[in-house]
Amino acid sequence: MPNSDVIRSVIPHQGEMCLLERVLDWDESRIRLTTATHRSLENPLRNGGRLRSVHLCEYGAQAMAVHGGLVARGSSAPRLLVSLRGVHLHVNDIDGLEGELVVEAERLLDTGSSWHYSFRVLHGNRLLAEGRAAVMAATARLPDAMPGRG
Repeated sequence: MPNSDVIRSVIPHQGEMCLLERVLDWDESRIRLTTATHRSLENPLRNGGRLRSVHLCEYGAQAMAVHGGLVARGSSAPRLLVSLRGVHLHVNDIDGLEGELVVEAERLLDTGSSWHYSFRVLHGNRLLAEGRAAVMAATARLPDAMPGRG
């Protein structure tokens, strides 16, 4: 299974910002990873020494990026997270959680230039966060009729 070096080779996040450490398993539609970076005092998402549950969305987004990178190996097209939907945070913060987090992402739709994923972050059997996200290829053009363009 891919380790942190392989993970870093398929996503743009480097150094301490690469939050995921190990792929447990993956296939064409889903991925499961583990990490203990939430325990690090050097975690770049910490604010005032605390790591809030909203930051679990970044863990989910990185799982999607790792999955997309593994599936599209050899393609250098960057992808952008464009929206989060239906996010449910089941805890206030994740400080003090011992052991590892399990981060799961499942690709729900693939149009070739955009992808829709669901994600879940668990600690043991406890669901900490879940939601859905839309991702687009950075080279995809927005329609000219999009509000705010001009």
